[in-house]
Amino acid sequence: MLISKIKNAGAGLLAAVLLGASGTANADWGMNLPKGATVISHDVYDLHMMVIWICVVIGIGVFGAIFISVLMHRKSKGAVAAQFHESTTVEIIWTIVPFVILVGMAIPASKVLIAESDTANSDLTVKVTGYQWKWHYDYPSEGISFFSTLSTPTDEIYNDAPKDKHYLREVDHPLVLPIHKKIRFLITANDVIHAWWVPAFAIQADAIPGYEHVVWTEIEKPGIYRGQCAMICGRGHAFMPIVVVAKTDADFKKWVAEQKAGTATAAVAETAAVAKTWTKDELVAKGKQVYDANCAACHQPTGSGVPGTFPPIAAGKPFSASAAMMQHLTERGFLKDGKIVMGPVKHHIETVLKGIPGTAMPAWGPQLSDVDIASVITYERNAFGNHTGDVVQPSEVKAAR
Repeated sequence: MLISKIKNAGAGLLAAVLLGASGTANADWGMNLPKGATVISHDVYDLHMMVIWICVVIGIGVFGAIFISVLMHRKSKGAVAAQFHESTTVEIIWTIVPFVILVGMAIPASKVLIAESDTANSDLTVKVTGYQWKWHYDYPSEGISFFSTLSTPTDEIYNDAPKDKHYLREVDHPLVLPIHKKIRFLITANDVIHAWWVPAFAIQADAIPGYEHVVWTEIEKPGIYRGQCAMICGRGHAFMPIVVVAKTDADFKKWVAEQKAGTATAAVAETAAVAKTWTKDELVAKGKQVYDANCAACHQPTGSGVPGTFPPIAAGKPFSASAAMMQHLTERGFLKDGKIVMGPVKHHIETVLKGIPGTAMPAWGPQLSDVDIASVITYERNAFGNHTGDVVQPSEVKAAR
């Protein structure tokens, strides 16, 4: 008896602990579709809840009938099973009732789908292009475009520093949009298939090379909205978050004016930077930033690469991959006797600018400035145990474009 009481008390305590733990976890559980922050997201939410409640009513009806039948007509009460094979009346009922229910759900669902597809009369168009692994945003009517890249420090990614609350969900340049404006998105990709997904907007659209997926939204309140690529698109798939900053129309116009002014200023500064003769230390310092933001996902922060896929940057490391990759590396002077070597500077610039066709090495020319490319090449040739002493000036990169 005593042992039984102890067992019962222990079970009760365990249940209380589990209940308390689950109560704490409930704060982060998303058990239902979020309401969202756009007009169309509210329509999607209302449709979702309507279908949920229809399912609840059906579930109560079906399982209620089962339980009542089992309870009231069980064998112990002397119930005898009915003996019949078919009933035309019952078959007509269970055909008509589901048909009416499905049509009742299809009508409002069709209205939402039609509304989602209506991109006419938009106030602003934004072209979204997926890259491995970043997003490019282009405002054609405003003459503004920029890349949006993960800004989480590599120290956090490789557990060398505490992780921020927005770990892997911060970018250097968020997408900025006005509220109460109909915004049309043209979504595509430059390399492989990605998917632009912002849950608060009820938008998830595949970004497919050579095809533009058109969707729209109208945000109702200012704020920061986060999303991410929803299509597994390669090694750095987890490193391409989406951050949208929604502003009032007045603040958005102010932001546009600042961007245009900044673009003009940046163009002047870029011209001056290209004309400048940089020191090795300046290029190496900037090159590390560029490398961490754009190259580390494949070639690794230590330059060790990934066997069979991404070659090391560190000279002397053995590397083996597909015949095509090995041929490219050998012809460019980056591979000798099965080991990585620092090939000619000319080929290094060409490889970073134009990529390697048929491999995962993209062309960084359209994505990075002359200063960025010159600095990252200088960094690669003087880091990870490489001591070439080479210094690549931005003017050399500009001439090689």
